[in-house]
Amino acid sequence: MAHYFDIEPTSKSAEKMIKVLINDEPFSFFTDNDVFSKKGLDYGTRTLLESLNLDNIDGNVLDFGCGYGPIGIYLAHHQKQVDMVDINKRALSLSAKNAKLNHVDVNIYASNIYDNVRGEYNYIITNPPIRVGKETLYKILFEAKDHLTLNGHLIFVIHKDQGAKTLAKKLEEIYKVNIINRSKGFYIIDCQSY
Repeated sequence: MAHYFDIEPTSKSAEKMIKVLINDEPFSFFTDNDVFSKKGLDYGTRTLLESLNLDNIDGNVLDFGCGYGPIGIYLAHHQKQVDMVDINKRALSLSAKNAKLNHVDVNIYASNIYDNVRGEYNYIITNPPIRVGKETLYKILFEAKDHLTLNGHLIFVIHKDQGAKTLAKKLEEIYKVNIINRSKGFYIIDCQSY
């Protein structure tokens, strides 16, 4: 079975457009088979975006595992400097199309985890791919620190049923951890590097 974290999706393309409101602002996105949450903006990503204090987000941002692009595009719409990475070629193509569709300027490139990520970011913001398994998920979240500036922030969403509390505790080994929101079992976790 194909996953949204495969490099080359194998299922037949069936692009469609969805329209969503994020904080009462309208966005349109093309989605497709083998990308995460193709039917519409998932609740976790929505909660993540609506929990962000945009006034505090300055410097450069990495949208890790961008999928079809809602996180990076929303942030770029708010004049943030955004790079977007994913391993999935179909997702990257959709992100590029959606950036044009929503009239935002972003830098999009392929990366297997952080293999192609260069430099440091003030923010890494992600709805991480939980289905990759615990080992890879921990690698994504712990190794984010190597790509953050001093006092940079990793902000992500995870459901309590996927081990949110345990993970938050574990991340305290290397970050200052703050749970900035909880909604319907989803935790929005802010990890600050130091």
